[in-house]
Amino acid sequence: MAWVCLTLEQAIEIHRKTVEVSGGGSTDQLETSKLDSVLQHIQNDDYYPTFNAKITHLFFSACKLHCFLDGNKRIAITLCAQMLLLNGYLRSVHAFIRESENISYHVAAGKISKELLGEWFAAVLCDTEDDESLKLKIYNAIARENA
Repeated sequence: MAWVCLTLEQAIEIHRKTVEVSGGGSTDQLETSKLDSVLQHIQNDDYYPTFNAKITHLFFSACKLHCFLDGNKRIAITLCAQMLLLNGYLRSVHAFIRESENISYHVAAGKISKELLGEWFAAVLCDTEDDESLKLKIYNAIARENA
């Protein structure tokens, strides 16, 4: 299946709007070539064969790579929300938005691994994000870092 992916130009515009609407900050770019690379790589089905793999990599990378001076966690959320909408995951957007701010914080802080993030995204896409065992994994990952 051909998935709709975003371009770097779209991502930069989404970042600008996100910062503007969400309370401000700088829209300065640091290393958007890293984001461009991520956006290009997720289109390769050999590396990222599923939508879950693509969106997990995008979210994780946008949180961790610091492509912008400000708003990196916010851009991870808005880019992935846009990809969910563009690819027909309308029912998943609500659950994603509801939980993504907390998830993005812990991804950026290094508490949630890319693997666990992928499990969370799979649950969001299947509408099972309230699964107790997944919640316990996330709690343990967060608590382990604080101990």
